[in-house]
Amino acid sequence: RLQKLKEMFISKFGSAPKFYARAPGRVNLIGEHIDYCGYAVLPMAIEQDILIAVEPVQTQVVQLANTNSSYLDFSTSVNNIQINKTKPLWHNYFLCGLKGIQEHFGLNNPTGMNCLLDGTIPPSSGLSSSSALVCCAGLVTLRANGKTLSKVELAEICTKSERYIGTEGGGMDQSISFLAEEGTAKLIEFSPLRATDVRLPSGATFVIANSCVEMNKAATSHYNIRVMECRLATKLLSKSKGLEWKKMLRLHDVQTKLGVSLEEMLTIVEEVLHPEPYSTEEICKCLGIGLEELHSQILSQNTQDVSTFKLYQRAKHVYSEAARVLEFKKICSEAPANALQLLGELMKQSHISCREMYECSCPELDRLVDICLQFGAIGSRLTGAGWGGCTVSMVPTDKLNTFLKNVKKAYYQTDGQRLAVENNSLFATKPGRGALVFVEA
Repeated sequence: RLQKLKEMFISKFGSAPKFYARAPGRVNLIGEHIDYCGYAVLPMAIEQDILIAVEPVQTQVVQLANTNSSYLDFSTSVNNIQINKTKPLWHNYFLCGLKGIQEHFGLNNPTGMNCLLDGTIPPSSGLSSSSALVCCAGLVTLRANGKTLSKVELAEICTKSERYIGTEGGGMDQSISFLAEEGTAKLIEFSPLRATDVRLPSGATFVIANSCVEMNKAATSHYNIRVMECRLATKLLSKSKGLEWKKMLRLHDVQTKLGVSLEEMLTIVEEVLHPEPYSTEEICKCLGIGLEELHSQILSQNTQDVSTFKLYQRAKHVYSEAARVLEFKKICSEAPANALQLLGELMKQSHISCREMYECSCPELDRLVDICLQFGAIGSRLTGAGWGGCTVSMVPTDKLNTFLKNVKKAYYQTDGQRLAVENNSLFATKPGRGALVFVEA
């Protein structure tokens, strides 16, 4: 693959690349939609990645090309980075990483670059292809400008810089992309960012299956509405408990301030919030503020025109999912005889909560989860933002081949469109390593 990339680079730019950078995609085993609420998640890097061949140049221009001809070439001056939020084209994600590094170091005359990108992560599949691209671009810019940062610093800069495109992510994708190590999943905790190895039990393999429903997180408001619903739930829960609600942004902050367990937080949600959706008027009434203040101080730009919010369901999902992550890690550490069954149960509960409380599944994902469980998966759930994308299933290693054959037949071979992409859509994966740079020998 490197040799092929090098040859394409030479035919495109007329000279050889000086170095290559790689950033992996990821699969989240458990802990969906809770990173931006401040809670720990449990992802692993996958073998699929973004690979960029790079040649720093004297002119202050970045030229971007892609081995996939459906992604058009792009070039721009490094001193005038414009990121278009309305149309999240592939090069905008590269520009996010570039701009993040430039701003961090206050680079006045950043180095120009010729870059050729090759990606093996299926796009819009919930395996974090866009964040891997942001991370890879950050790494490329860092190296081309002769700067150094720790992996944690890089992850934090790339998390912030992806927000230039309008996605209010929490940092899981960027953190695992940099901090992953081969052979182990990671418990990733935030503020401060840290990663702990989680050894997965032997005897099972993780299988990713793409529903073939594309969901582009930046192009949809679903994701940002969920972020806002969690923020509003935080405010209402804080106010009801006499906390300084204006300062509280994440559901984790409420638990920390009250000093209670996740189970107790679930009880508080039951007491304080009602299952019916809240109108903006009711939210204002609960907080004792006017609509003007709600719009200017709390709601984000892209949620200004939303009129109802489901706070009870979102908070319930977040607190219960946060508890499942800790339980998953505990089972992996203690490794009881029935570890696989227990982990499988947690994955199933996570999917039900994503489907019913967070409403981030879709009929195809639900069907795929059912098919995977029917053909021998011990646990299966959607992974990534949802509304399309992939499922992850835990399958006994000795049943892997039959499992893959049956799922192919039941889900992919019944539909011409899915059949065309089945080879990239269903695969077993092992925990892979994180982002790195390698230099032409």
